[in-house]
Amino acid sequence: MPEPARDRFDVIPHAQGRVGAHRAENPGMRGWFVVLWAAVATAVLIAGGIFAAMLAMGKIGFDQGAPVPVPTHTATSAPPALDTAYAVFVLNATGVDGLAAVTRDTIVNAGFPGGAVATGDAAAEDFPTSTVYYQTEADKSAAQALANLIGATKIALSDRYGDDVVAGQKQLTVVLGMDLAKNAPSTEPTPADTSGDGATG
Repeated sequence: MPEPARDRFDVIPHAQGRVGAHRAENPGMRGWFVVLWAAVATAVLIAGGIFAAMLAMGKIGFDQGAPVPVPTHTATSAPPALDTAYAVFVLNATGVDGLAAVTRDTIVNAGFPGGAVATGDAAAEDFPTSTVYYQTEADKSAAQALANLIGATKIALSDRYGDDVVAGQKQLTVVLGMDLAKNAPSTEPTPADTSGDGATG
């Protein structure tokens, strides 16, 4: 078979090097890319370690709904004020002479009318705890104020006492106990004054 004649399509020029998209990478660009990723990875690892440490120590938490405790200051209520509209009956239940009179003076000096404060002796002489008795819940505050005045440590609701001092007037009754016996006046005799006995020389 005869060989066909050669034409221009049969002449292929020899290429010089690679042709098209097959190009060598830039070594400088790849180096910076590696360094950048290494820095990012290092920062992420450091941040993760700090977060994990704080979480383990309890300095941070995920419960955002828990209320934050707020310190509170409890206001102390003022003591009740004396109500001098009451009559007061002071009963001495200690057997110690003069204790009721001393207590009456304290009450009168605080502003209660002298004619509305009476004294007497109770049947008992070893009552342990001084108590202020009041007749209704409305009288409780006045009883507490009177107890504070005389140093009594107890108040009690009772309808046993009433109208003993002034008929028709609301009343508080104080029963003095052994805890206040220390307030009794001294009963030791006072030495006589002999400076003016009228002796002549």
